[in-house]
Order: sequence, then C-alpha cells, then structure tokens
Amino acid sequence: MKNSRRSFLKKMGGASALLTAGAFAAEAHAESQVRILQSRMKTTANDKVRLGLIGAGIIGHYDLETALKVPGTELAAVCDLYDGRLVRAKEKWGSQIFTTRDYRELLQRKDIDAVLVCTSDHWHDRISIDAMNAGKHVYCEKPMVHRIEEGQAVIDAQKKTGKVFQVGSQRASASAVLEAAKYFKQGVLGELTFVEAAIDRSDANGAWQYTIPTDASPQTVDWDRYLGDAPKVPFDAKRFFRWRNYKDYGTGVAGDLFVHLITSLHVITGSTGPNKVFSLGSLNYWKDGRDAYDLVTAMMQYPKTATHPAFQFVTRVNLASGAGGTQSVRLIGTEGVLELGWNDFTIKHFKRPKAPSIGGYDSLESFAKAQQEESLKAYNAMYTPEDRKWNRLDEIKFAAPQGYDDRLDHMISFFNGIRENKPILEDASFGLRAAGPSLLANLSAEQQKAINWDPDKMRIQKA
Repeated sequence: MKNSRRSFLKKMGGASALLTAGAFAAEAHAESQVRILQSRMKTTANDKVRLGLIGAGIIGHYDLETALKVPGTELAAVCDLYDGRLVRAKEKWGSQIFTTRDYRELLQRKDIDAVLVCTSDHWHDRISIDAMNAGKHVYCEKPMVHRIEEGQAVIDAQKKTGKVFQVGSQRASASAVLEAAKYFKQGVLGELTFVEAAIDRSDANGAWQYTIPTDASPQTVDWDRYLGDAPKVPFDAKRFFRWRNYKDYGTGVAGDLFVHLITSLHVITGSTGPNKVFSLGSLNYWKDGRDAYDLVTAMMQYPKTATHPAFQFVTRVNLASGAGGTQSVRLIGTEGVLELGWNDFTIKHFKRPKAPSIGGYDSLESFAKAQQEESLKAYNAMYTPEDRKWNRLDEIKFAAPQGYDDRLDHMISFFNGIRENKPILEDASFGLRAAGPSLLANLSAEQQKAINWDPDKMRIQKA
C-alpha cells in the first residue's frame, strides 16, 4: 500500500491538484448538470418509468421533483394522509394524476412501475415490503427502518422479489464521496485511525418545527391510518406534521442525520459498520413537546478488516447549536487527513520524516554531557538533513461543478438500476448497515450503556 501511495502521489506531480468530477469534466462550464447527467442515460419510448409518490411532504416534493428531471420518468399517482397535500399534488403536477389516502390503492395500479416512499419512518418497512411484493421498484427515504428488527424483512423482500430497492441517502451517489473513495483506496491517508463528523443546526426548520396548516383536523388528516403500529393517541397535528420530533414515528437526529454521515463513511472506506456503539443524548433547547433528543453524540468502534485497520468514529448532531448551520467530516490517517464537505473535499498528505526526532522535548537532555555529544554524532551520521524534514504537504482538492445536486445523481443510479438491471450500492443491506448504528445511538443513549453490533450479520450482539 505504501508503494502504491507513493506511486500515486508521484503521478499527481507532488503538488496541489485541483480535480473536477469525472462525470462532467470540461463540459461542466458549458452545460447544466441535468443535461450532462441525462446524457449518460440512453432511453427510448419503451423505457418510460411511471412513478407513484407515497408521502407528499417536504422530502416527497424534493424527491419527486428530482426524479422527474430524469429522462423517461412520469408521475402517475400520489398518496398522502392529509387532504391538502393531495389537492396540492394536482395543482402542481396535473389534475390527471390519481390521488388517494390509501397506499394500497396506488400499489394495485398496473401503470405504476416504481414508488418513492417518503413517509414517516415508522411506515418505511411495511410500505416498502408491500410495494416490492406488488411488483414495484422502491426508492425508500432514509433511515430504511424505524427499528433495527424490521430490517431483515426488507432485505428478504428485496431478495425474494428481485425488485430494485434503493435507500434515499444521496451521499452514496455524491460525486465528492465517490471521488474521495478512490483516493482512500489508493492509500493516500496511510492507515485510517480516527474519523470525526458533525452536523449542527440552530434554526427552527432545521429542528423540524415545520409549518402546520390551519385546517389540520381529524377530518382532513387520516389519523388512524397514520398511527399504524404506533401507540393509539388522540389526534395531534404536531405529531403528524412534525413527526421527526417524536420517537413513535421518527428516529430523531440519529436516524435522520447520522445516516448521512455513516453512509459517506461506508462508501469511502468500504466498511460495513462498527462493532460497538456508545452515545449520549439530551433535550436542551427545543422543549416544544417533542420527546426526541436535540443533541446526540456517539462513539463507534470500527473493527479491523482485510482492507483497513480498526478505527474510531466520533459523531455529533446538535439542533441546539448557537453557531448556526455547520457540517464537517474528517478522516484522519497516519499520513494524511481528508476533510469532506457536502460537494467538495481537501486531502492534506503529510510526508513524515524518515528520521526519529532528537533534542527538544526528548530524553537527550537527561543524558550526561559526553553521552549527549556521542548520541548527536551517531544521529547525524545516520540521517541526512533531508531525512529529518517534517510536515511537507501534498494537497489534493476536489469540487463538484457549481449547482451540482447529489440527489439527482442518486436518482440516476436508481433508474439505471431499473432499466439496466444494475446492482444498487445503497440497497437494503447497505441501508440497514447505515441505519443500524444510527438507531443503536438512540438505544445506547436511552439505556446509558455501550451496545455491541455485528456489522456483517446486522444484528445486536450480547455483551
């Protein structure tokens, strides 16, 4: 690995290298990302993929609008449990689309090839399984499941039906993440020792205090259907429109945002997950009736594998930050650091000296004067001044073109999988391996103890 790393850096010229996404190259300045991405797909009239949207809230709109940019896609139906969203769907996407409160009616339609599952977390597994059994391909928003024990059934349904299933954490298809993975595999960082990642937010929308319509009521919201297998409670508009804040329907900051960070980490390193998770959670600022933490910190131990040594992963999501919105991911190795942004990264490669240090904060001063001189003489004879140089850097930078949208790349991956029967990176197994540690962070915080996890078998291990 060391030889390949030196060879790689030599090819880079030993100086700063500014790279652009290979998918766009020189075309990026002249054409939009949409046109470039679309040119990668060969479609005919028979390639049309007709979509059903299940859950027409914020993410539902984001995902559908992105999906409709892909050539050969068409919206056929929308399902939501709030009448106002069904009205809005026809206003926005055409009066001809079929709308319903019951997702099963949508799945029965023969003119629908694939569905986007953008509901509250506690419905992800049931709808995804029903959809695949009904012959539909599935794009399911992250986290893949609400509870860890639900994950295997989704994996089994994907294998049994052979349908394309992709989890909607777009970091798995982001150009910066995929490019960073190439460098990591070249060994630029040396041996990975530590990873730190954080997302901080301070605004109300970032903390999921979404707008609630004035007409929200048991008449306009199908409350009983929404509850599903959650505990039966009286109608509460907050629990429907701000469901991420409640453990009965969502997975809090860990399920919503740790998943993005872990997805990036797994794509870059090829890891399948940690074998131990310990976390702390608290509710510090957003005391608006929610029961989900607004701050979670977690430490995860990743085991040694055939491709990398053991390393530690420390992560945090803080919705009570006073510093505004920030995100950072840093992979720290024995010979370099990779600092990952959302659509860019910088790699700083440290050239370590061949010679050990001598003098300064060292035991040399404690020797007798004659021995100090003898030691220095031997050191100077063994090592040249070049051998002693420290902290010389090769810096590698990457930035996706301005306006790049990783969500669109992720949709391209989904539809390529459908049309070409191509394997999907973020399939059900990948999805559970990203969701599992995230949900364990919640569980660890609640139980106030470390939890052991088998990343390959994807299940909790007894201590």
